[in-house]
Amino acid sequence: MVEKQLSLIDLESFKPQKGFYPSPIAWEDQVFYFMMLDRFSDDQEIGYKDIEGNVVSKTPTRTTPMFTQEDSGNAIKTAADANRWREAGIKYAGGKLKGLKSKIGYLKRLGVTAIWISPIFKQVRFQETYHGYGIQNFLDVEPNFGSREDLQDLVKTAHANGIYVILDIILNHVGNVFSYAPNRYWTQDEGGNRVLDPRWDGNPYEVKGFNDKKGFPTIPFQKADPNAPTTWVDEDGAIWPIEFQDPSFYTQKGRIDNWDGDPEYLEGDFSDLKDVHHGEGTLDNYKPSLALKYLCEVYKFWIAYADVDGFRIDTVKHMDKGATRFFAAAIHEFAQSIGKEHFFLVGEITGGRKRAFETLEETGLNAVLGIDDIPDKLEYMVKGYRNPGDYFGLFRNSKLIQKESNVWFRDKVVTMFDDHDQVRKGQNKARFCADRDAEKVVLNALALNAMTLGIPCIYYGTEQCFDGNGGSDRYLREAMFGGEFGAFRSREAHFFNEDNPVYQELALILEIRRNNLVLCRGRQYLRSISGDGQNFGFPKMIGNQIRSVVPWSRILSNKEMLLAINTDFEQPSTAWVTIDNELHNSGDRLTCVYSTDKEQVNQQVLVEAKNGKSVKITVPAAGFVIYG
Repeated sequence: MVEKQLSLIDLESFKPQKGFYPSPIAWEDQVFYFMMLDRFSDDQEIGYKDIEGNVVSKTPTRTTPMFTQEDSGNAIKTAADANRWREAGIKYAGGKLKGLKSKIGYLKRLGVTAIWISPIFKQVRFQETYHGYGIQNFLDVEPNFGSREDLQDLVKTAHANGIYVILDIILNHVGNVFSYAPNRYWTQDEGGNRVLDPRWDGNPYEVKGFNDKKGFPTIPFQKADPNAPTTWVDEDGAIWPIEFQDPSFYTQKGRIDNWDGDPEYLEGDFSDLKDVHHGEGTLDNYKPSLALKYLCEVYKFWIAYADVDGFRIDTVKHMDKGATRFFAAAIHEFAQSIGKEHFFLVGEITGGRKRAFETLEETGLNAVLGIDDIPDKLEYMVKGYRNPGDYFGLFRNSKLIQKESNVWFRDKVVTMFDDHDQVRKGQNKARFCADRDAEKVVLNALALNAMTLGIPCIYYGTEQCFDGNGGSDRYLREAMFGGEFGAFRSREAHFFNEDNPVYQELALILEIRRNNLVLCRGRQYLRSISGDGQNFGFPKMIGNQIRSVVPWSRILSNKEMLLAINTDFEQPSTAWVTIDNELHNSGDRLTCVYSTDKEQVNQQVLVEAKNGKSVKITVPAAGFVIYG
């Protein structure tokens, strides 16, 4: 039985005898992996390797084979099949916490050290909110995903294998737990029918009632009396714990229409997800609401109960900065009190880099998601359509945060290029590998993400070259386990293939990162290049594309490592590359520690007195190299 009252929770009772799992020394040393839980694993696959590396055999409950090229398109052979596959993409697909637990070995061998899981909390019953952002009960796990005990088991297994666990949480809003009364704003839907459309206009709407488990507002919009429960009290209706049934917890002002209009974007609902009232006041004199205080207690519970290591906070842009600061302080203090000194709080803050980093500094969050310029410049630089300086410049713009000195954002931003929303691509959403020939260079994108500043994050399936092709969110969220909505328009075939060349090469690259602190924490420099050893300049586009060596260095103390990709898909590229003049002497040699051309590994290049100091390197077509 789930606690109906937050006051019934005794956080001390969850303290383990051996203590809580400690935080890492530095989060920039970690490699994140983000998955939509519903789309990751249903624990029915065969032919993959378990945690110990043994191949899992077929059983009565494990029957899904590994994907082969013959499976591509098997779900769309007829128009009816294609429609069935598409519709499956907007419903629960079947991923579970037990499925994720069973794939910890797959993630560990890839080199993942922290998993970021989409929201696991119980959702409204009458909608297919498989994504997890429509919370109906803050103290329980969504039954489609498993149980609270399943979450505990997952975290214990992850920790036993050196992997931290980050939960995706929501503070800004709750699920579609109540309905507005049809008293003020009507419009027409696509079929011409007259429907209620409560858009934000600055004034509160009348609420008809809390929604029951079928979605009808039959429950009084008031807090139930736990000492005298009425017949309508139902764990699947209204919202829980009981404290959240207080009407004053919600702004009740209808949905956002202008996503940058102030105060609309702070007060309005996310479509039918109901906005929470957090409090009022300035940043330094903020008065938190009871709702915000209870949200702090809810998430303290999950830290204590499941021993998680951090939170990714959804839609921070749409919260008062004072509310974010209050929450961050409360969570950090609680985490430190139980031995998690560096509990990680990363915020999703859309609206530009300036807003993101201002919010970061003012609220006490540890990092922001790099969901604005970083993915665009990373993806298209690798594909040969952005200047390298545009990408590398993102990490040292001192004017952005109004400081006079260079600031290195090595631990302040979580970087990725594929994700589950692709807001930056508008109506043309697709994963990296959707473009022609992109599979040739997806490893370069993963390597660039892992080996440049920031905390790298892999979006599930990218290591298996998922294409996410289709134009909307649903196609970015293919099921790794196949089911009815498998990647590459397939059905009933899973993708936990450790023989995939991208998986294998990325595992090698991440092992090198793990063994060289300079690649996690070092300063970063885009390096100039030359074709003749005399005339040097930074690599840049000629016309509307760039096809050349793109090199950069990471330096920590007296150690430098040189890395480079080749944006020419068809042929190797050779160039003189500048390195640090003071760390090297003429006649020294750098050794190739990684190359996509295995014949280059262990070969050496000579340091010569050109443009200070330089080495001449060759990068394979669409390839990646590391010298140290």
